[in-house]
Amino acid sequence: MTRGRRTSLTIRLTIREHQTLLAWQRATVISAGLARRARMILLLADGMTITDIATTVGMSRRHTYKWVQRFLLEGLEGLADRPSRGRRRGRDVVNITANR
Repeated sequence: MTRGRRTSLTIRLTIREHQTLLAWQRATVISAGLARRARMILLLADGMTITDIATTVGMSRRHTYKWVQRFLLEGLEGLADRPSRGRRRGRDVVNITANR
C-alpha cells in the first residue's frame, strides 16, 4: 500500500517505450544505472509516488525527479549517461618518458 500523496507527475508510455524500458530493466548487458532509470519510469507510469519510487530503487527524491524530468524532455534518449567532466589531458599531465 502506498503512503503519502499521489504525485502530480503522470506519464503515459507508448507501447514501444514500455517494451524498451522493460527490456532495459531485465537486461544483463546494460549498465545498472540505465536499468534502474528504466524501472523508475515504469513505476511512475504505474502510478507510484516519487517518494516510494526513490525508496524502491535506492535513490534520493532529487535524483529521481532529475531522471523523470529528463525523460519528459528527451524521451528514452534522456535516460542515457552523459559524458562527465573528468580530467583534461594536456599540459598538466607529465610525460615520464620524455625525461629519460
